[in-house]
Parts: sequence; structure tokens; C-alpha cells
Amino acid sequence: MTAFSLEPGQRAWCAELRRLAAERLRPLADKGEPGHVNRPLVAELGALGLLPRLFTSGALDLCLMRESLAYACTEAETALALQGLGAHPVHAHGTPGQKERWLPQVGDGSAVAAFALSEPGAGSDAAALSLTAHPDGPGRWRLTGEKCWISNAPEADLYTVFARTTPGAGARGVTAFLVPAGRPGLTGTGLDMLSPHPIGALGFDGVPVSADDVLGEVDGGFRVAMGTLNLFRPSVGAFAVGMAQAALDATLEHTARREAFGGRLSDLQSVSHQVAEMALRTEAARLMVYAAATAYDAGEGDVPKRAAMAKLLATETAQYVVDHAVQLHGARALQRGHLLEHLYREVRAPRIYEGASEVQRGIIAKELYKELSKNPEADR
Repeated sequence: MTAFSLEPGQRAWCAELRRLAAERLRPLADKGEPGHVNRPLVAELGALGLLPRLFTSGALDLCLMRESLAYACTEAETALALQGLGAHPVHAHGTPGQKERWLPQVGDGSAVAAFALSEPGAGSDAAALSLTAHPDGPGRWRLTGEKCWISNAPEADLYTVFARTTPGAGARGVTAFLVPAGRPGLTGTGLDMLSPHPIGALGFDGVPVSADDVLGEVDGGFRVAMGTLNLFRPSVGAFAVGMAQAALDATLEHTARREAFGGRLSDLQSVSHQVAEMALRTEAARLMVYAAATAYDAGEGDVPKRAAMAKLLATETAQYVVDHAVQLHGARALQRGHLLEHLYREVRAPRIYEGASEVQRGIIAKELYKELSKNPEADR
């Protein structure tokens, strides 16, 4: 298998995921309340064996899951992704006790996880975190500060929280903590956001944590965060590709049967060329996502650059495709309940979260110049 061609078994699995999303997950998603965790939906993802697969599969597998689910049920895709994002640091860096306690519950959907990195003053600049872990005796700290724009907050059961343990040390002074909901001093409020999935703010008023709650090493939390994001950024691109493909397919069907100006819309060159451009960009984004995921699975050294490129291209492409799909559908696409109205609201946030598009461009440029500096021919 190459980065550019899926095997028959993988294609069949993607088709099965789309079927399950439409038949078993979509009805549960429709019963959910916007802005709140849909626990029956999360539990069904566990019952289908998709949540445990988050911890046994590679990056390409994760991308195929997210793209396939997004095509038919963005709510199910997001619920799956947030479980993975919140619990991956436990899977990758947790102690045996942490893993034994939480991963089975995350896997069966009985516990909801969250990744708490962003703050009111440190969204894209993860190294500028101000949530502080104040020493409270040997191997103990008190967390004080705020987190903001945290998916699944304040309803999650466990949070991967990144806090500053060494003042003035930038990225080198951050530690990752596993903080269960219910800890004294931990509060949260929901935020009314454009995206339909739950997003909230968290307050930490001397929340107690200990060495038993550390994920990885003290002052090594930035590596935990970036390792998680390098895995999940290509799959954010896969989420975007799934939405773009859904919008493209809806547009193909609509323009092929819609009568206007004495013929079908598809007969108009301006329309057919636009659809061709939408298809071109969607496929290009898909290939870059698969290539980045394959590079991650192969352990290649340029994963940060590839992951950033995949997320950037795919999320910008999805915005383009969904916007043009709405334009070609006309006013009907703006009605509440229309697929494209839903996708139009969903597609905007991925260009911001897990590193805004501008941040991805910065990562790409940084990696390019780093490669140049290692090239012995660079000074010629």
C-alpha cells in the first residue's frame, strides 16, 4: 500500500463506516442537544469498537475513520476525535495505573475525555501558557488559572491539562497532568459557540495534583502536547476532507438534476468547471492527508511539516468546497436542517483549532528553514 492508493479492504471498511454512521450514529446524533456531550452517541461509538481502535491503530487508520464518519455524521466524527485527543496523552505517556483506570472507560464510551491546552491569552501560542502549577510540597502542586475553548468542557470526566511548572522557561516549563472531573477547585462553564459540539471554559482555583497525575515527565508537557497534535493534525484534515466530499457529492447530484436557463445546471460551463475545481481540491487534500498519516506511521522525520501541510490544505479546501456548494445550491442551502447549512457551520472551526492556519504556515516555514540549515549545500 502506498500513500496514494488504499487497499480493497480499507476501501470496504470506509464504506462500512459510512453505512454505520448513516444508520446507527446519525439517529443518535439527531437526538443530541447542541452544546452538550451526547453520551448515548459516545457509548455507541464504543459499542461499535471504534473508540478502542483509537489506541491500537496508526495515523492513517485514524484518518480513514474520521473521514468516513464525517461524510455521514459530523457529530459522531467529532465525538470520536475528542475521545482520542483527550485520552491519547494517557495512552502514550500515562502510567500503568492511569491507563488501567481510564482507557477502558474511554474505550467503551462510559468516560468522556478532553484536551485542555488553550487559554484566554494562549490559544495558538501553546508555549505561552499561564495556568500555573504552584508547588505544594514534594511531588504536589496546586493548579491556578483558566483554560478556554476546551472541547467537551465542562462535561468531560477527565482532562489532560497543561500547566506551567517552571516560570520563564517557555515551552520547556510546561507539564501535562491528568485531572479527573470533581477535583476540588475545578469549575467550568459552557460557551455558546458556532460549532454544535460542546466547548467550554475551565477555572482552576488551587486544584490539587500530584506526581501520580503527571503524564510523561515534569516540564516535559510540551512534548506531550506536540506529539498528540502531530498525530491528530492530519486527521483534522481527514475530517475536513469528509465534509468536503459530502458537499461535493451533494453538489453533483443537485446540479445534475436542477433545471435552469433551459437546461440542467451541469450544462453550464461555469457550473461544471466549478464542480471540477471542487473535486480537484478535495482529492489533492485527501492525498496530502494520507501522505502525512503514512509518514507518521513510518516514523519519518518530517512529520511536523507534513502534518501542518495536511491540516492547512485540507481545512482551507473544505471551507472553499462547502462555500461554493452553498453558492451552487442557492437559498435552499441556507435553510436550517439542510446538509450544507450544517456543514457551513461545522467547516469553519477546524481552520482555527489545533493550530490556526497561520500557525500551520509558521510551522511549515520553520521546518523548511531547519531542513535548509542541515543541508551541507545550504551555504553555496
